[in-house]
Amino acid sequence: MHRLFQRSVFVLSLGLLVALIAGEFGLHAVRADSNDDGAYKQMNVYQQVLKHIQAEYVTAPNMNDVTTGALHGLLESLDADSSYMTPAEYKIYKDHPVGADAQVGLTVSKRFGYAVIVSVLPGSPAEKEQLTDGDAIESIDGQSTRELSLAMIRAMLEGKPGSEVVLSVIRPRKPDPDKLTLARTVPSIPALAEDQFENGSIVYLKPIVLTQARVDQIAAQLKTAGKDNKKILLDLRDVSQGDEAQGERLANFFLKQGTIATLSGQKFPTQTFTADPSKFITAAPMAVLVNRGTSGAAELAAAALEDNKRADVVGERTFGEGSVQKTLELPDGAAVILTVATYSSPSGKKFLDDAVTPNVPAGLTPEQQAEEEETGAEPKGDPALDKALSILKAKTA
Repeated sequence: MHRLFQRSVFVLSLGLLVALIAGEFGLHAVRADSNDDGAYKQMNVYQQVLKHIQAEYVTAPNMNDVTTGALHGLLESLDADSSYMTPAEYKIYKDHPVGADAQVGLTVSKRFGYAVIVSVLPGSPAEKEQLTDGDAIESIDGQSTRELSLAMIRAMLEGKPGSEVVLSVIRPRKPDPDKLTLARTVPSIPALAEDQFENGSIVYLKPIVLTQARVDQIAAQLKTAGKDNKKILLDLRDVSQGDEAQGERLANFFLKQGTIATLSGQKFPTQTFTADPSKFITAAPMAVLVNRGTSGAAELAAAALEDNKRADVVGERTFGEGSVQKTLELPDGAAVILTVATYSSPSGKKFLDDAVTPNVPAGLTPEQQAEEEETGAEPKGDPALDKALSILKAKTA
């Protein structure tokens, strides 16, 4: 896009933001507040910019496209989950319930304007194409993800079993995007991964997802491990599917008391989630593994255990996700999906802003990661796992 046009759209976005706030969310009364004078002056800026674009841009612009692009930009400037959908997009969204069809095995979000991969489901078409967390999706079926809301991106990755989707993927340290064709399949969630280390004294559990059924399975395993006086290694790396309620449950298995998380927003009643002693299972020594593919419910659980000094959290900084959205329908048939509340850790850090930083950093060095990406070599060992095991080995059961 021409740079002048980009700047115009940016300023237009500011004006449109005020228009949305004033017109759609019923805040006309704040005109009386002198603190909002500057915001309402932007309405005049919006009008002036619109006139300049119409009269002086190098070619006659499609003003509907300009306005749509500005609305997409201003909502996504708030956070990745807030988005604007045109009437046509919103109709597709309503007619296409999330999770109802076949998928390619990707959890995605948006960063820096484009879709990015948060994690990849083991055994999925995406894993077979060696997609990994951190890869950026430049386009889906020829449509730039920069011009699509996150809700539409997720809908476009789903479809009928056997149908295909074409992705243009930008991988780290590769100058040109890869064009990949993936066949959608009905997802098959891998079983709970279990193992034992140090002559059976450490029980390793990797949930893959945090559904109610999977968290129930973990509870059963913890009860057995508790009888045998074993330590627990909980691997939440690349765990990004599941709702926050299951993350709370999981944390509660290890916490007899204390705050697990809080949920709050400007107009959203603050909720504080505390440990329920009746749901507590084990006080066994434990460690938690996380990485940049750890998101949402898994982040909530990891932060609760870290902030309550219940476990060492080992690995890399997590992705940063955890919020509640509200869909607001507009008179023209369009819609705004707006984040109305965010989850915070017991220490008060919002997951959207701060993610979870392990108290024990571990993983491959940047040089090792670059070498593996350039050569395509298999990972050499698992430094984070080794670090977590050494920590647990030193703890008394």
